[in-house]
Amino acid sequence: MKVAIFGQYYQNDTRPIIKDIFVFFNKNNVELVIEEQFLKILYKEEIVAKQYNTFATYKDLDASIDILISIGGDGTILRAATFVRDSGIPILGVNAGRLGFLAKVQKENIESFLEILLEKKFAISERTLLSMECSPNNTEIEINFAMNEVTVSRKDTTSMITIDTYLNGEHLNSYWADGLIISTPTGSTGYSLSCGGPILTPEVKGLVITPIAPHNLSARPLVIPDDTEIKLKVSGREDQYLVSLDSRINSINNNSELIIKKTPFTIRMVEIPEETFLKTLRNKLLWGEDKRN
Repeated sequence: MKVAIFGQYYQNDTRPIIKDIFVFFNKNNVELVIEEQFLKILYKEEIVAKQYNTFATYKDLDASIDILISIGGDGTILRAATFVRDSGIPILGVNAGRLGFLAKVQKENIESFLEILLEKKFAISERTLLSMECSPNNTEIEINFAMNEVTVSRKDTTSMITIDTYLNGEHLNSYWADGLIISTPTGSTGYSLSCGGPILTPEVKGLVITPIAPHNLSARPLVIPDDTEIKLKVSGREDQYLVSLDSRINSINNNSELIIKKTPFTIRMVEIPEETFLKTLRNKLLWGEDKRN
């Protein structure tokens, strides 16, 4: 087996997790390829000493990689997705952050879950992504896809912006709000949820449109089919507004048109039987918690 590793270093909290992972894979003669910047940190902190092959961009990962291990929180997984892209390499998240909704493997169970990995006793969850194109100014966006959400929001003003929204060419609404979130099922447990949006299970073929602080009581989150093409045209008092694709932020000129649609590829997340989506809802979001249960 050949495994790629990408991670974030969280000082003392992460050190034992990283050591356990490397000890396990080396003991089982697994070939490792480490993200270049992450490996430099591991050498500096003297967590590892052995020489490893590295990768620096998505072009360095090929079909010989069986799986990518992401060490960190959910944000680390979103960054790991930018390395994997359309390669089809599955991602397994090891939680070294706080909540870790996507990062399923907890530090207490690392070895047992990695055993499941070696024995290939896991399932794959295909996760929808969104792509975005901007016209007519063709703003250069290096990574134009998102696993969680595409968000438009105000930039240098406290005033609302207006977001004219079209679904497959038909006008839906002009949102007067602080912004608008277009969320995938994966992202429905994130920013969209905090703004009142519904949760979608990962296999649902839908997207959620959620306004941010709308100045209209009838503007509520809307679930639409994931094959819908969404066009947004934003205007406001300032010359620019912000567009974020997951955590990557870009400034866009007023009255530019954004076209958002599902990408032709998915991100493949490793699903471990003991850590299902519904169990994660109950344990990490306290879903339906009631003293009577």
